[in-house]
Amino acid sequence: MNNFGFIGAGNMGSAMINAIARKFEEAICVYDVDSRQYEKFTENNICKCEDIETLVEKSTYIVLTIKPQYYKGVCEQIKDLLTPEHVIITVAPGFSIEEVKNLLNGHKKVVRTMPNTPALVGEGVTALCYDGQMIEGNEAKVIEERFGAFGKSFKVEEHQMNAIVALSGSSPAYGYLFIEAMADAAVKFGIPRPMAYEMAARSIKGACEMVIETKEHPGTLKDAVTSPGGTTIEAVAKLEETGFRHSVISSMTACYEKAEKMSQKK
Repeated sequence: MNNFGFIGAGNMGSAMINAIARKFEEAICVYDVDSRQYEKFTENNICKCEDIETLVEKSTYIVLTIKPQYYKGVCEQIKDLLTPEHVIITVAPGFSIEEVKNLLNGHKKVVRTMPNTPALVGEGVTALCYDGQMIEGNEAKVIEERFGAFGKSFKVEEHQMNAIVALSGSSPAYGYLFIEAMADAAVKFGIPRPMAYEMAARSIKGACEMVIETKEHPGTLKDAVTSPGGTTIEAVAKLEETGFRHSVISSMTACYEKAEKMSQKK
């Protein structure tokens, strides 16, 4: 049985549930203390559970799509209901695999994940980590396939997870700031704001697709746009003069260091 069960049906949880339900035929269970969240689901293979006990009984893979502050309480509720076959999948920064195991009375099969918000539009990036001796090959395949339903998943080592927070977890916010700044400049030049936002976003999206599809080094793609003595090299030179790359690296370092401190506090 490959049934997935989701505890928590907020924005991220519901996006993941709907994406997996559309791509795979098996039943998906969901439980949320707020039954109004169930209105988001229309796929026939989504089962809305009345209580957390039913969800655990019906599911093999249990995904904790709840806020970090609720992890201890939910783990307390489910720890005595688990069998050795259950696989617990976390979706929260700051909780190590070992910490979750301890919250679950030593339950061995725990997977730690870090998706990002573009999962809401099927373009998410998810980092996965787990103990290969505890998670069997087929289990890992099932998890990677289901998490691939709303984007692309990457297997990483657990010690890299705080770096992942800075690289993909928080980075959509960096992109939004860049798009907003581009649009503000365009409005200054007389472009209507709605058009400015869309053109900026589509231009960045296209640049991202170029990196992914061509597999060329970003610097090579940048060089292809910057003609000698042209307009683009003027903009690039100004970005360098104002410390654009240094600012990005410094910002990501601050994000990483904050994630490290949050992990150590617990």
